[in-house]
Amino acid sequence: MEASDVEAIERQLGREPRGLREVAHRCPCGRPDVVETAPRLPDGTPFPTLYYLTCPRANSEIGTLESSGMMKEMQARLAEDPALAAAYQAAHDDYLARRDKAAEESGVEPLPPGTQSSGGMPTRVKCLHALVAQELAVPGSNPFGREALDALPEWWAEGPCA
Repeated sequence: MEASDVEAIERQLGREPRGLREVAHRCPCGRPDVVETAPRLPDGTPFPTLYYLTCPRANSEIGTLESSGMMKEMQARLAEDPALAAAYQAAHDDYLARRDKAAEESGVEPLPPGTQSSGGMPTRVKCLHALVAQELAVPGSNPFGREALDALPEWWAEGPCA
C-alpha cells in the first residue's frame, strides 16, 4: 500500500489504522474511502470487519440515512421478500468467504465459524456504513448497500476529505 494512502487514511480516521491490507475502493476524488482489513489485528485480536469505510464525509451522509429510518424499512422488506433475503444471505456468505481468504493471505488464523459478518447480515439490517463499504469494495454484492449508496449525495463533490 502506498504511504500516501496510509497517510490519507490516518487523516480520515484521526488515528493510525489497524490491520490494513489494501485500499478496497477509491472515492471519485481519488482518495481511499474503503479499506480491507485483516481478520485479526497484529496482536491476534479478532477483527471481523473486512471492509471499513474511512471517508468521514461518506460516513456522515450514511449516518443521515440511518437516522431517516431507512434501516427499519429495509428490515421490514427483508422479512417479507424471500428473493431479497436470499440476496442478503448471499452477500453474507460472500463476505465470510472473502474474510477467510484474507486470513489465509495474511497468514493468520481465520475467525471461528459463527463469528458475525458485518452490518447485521444475514438476518438484520444494523449498519449501513458496513453494507455500503461492502458494496463499494465488491460492486453488486450487497443489495442494501447498493440501495443506501444510490440514496447518498455526491459526498466527494467538494474535493478530497483528507
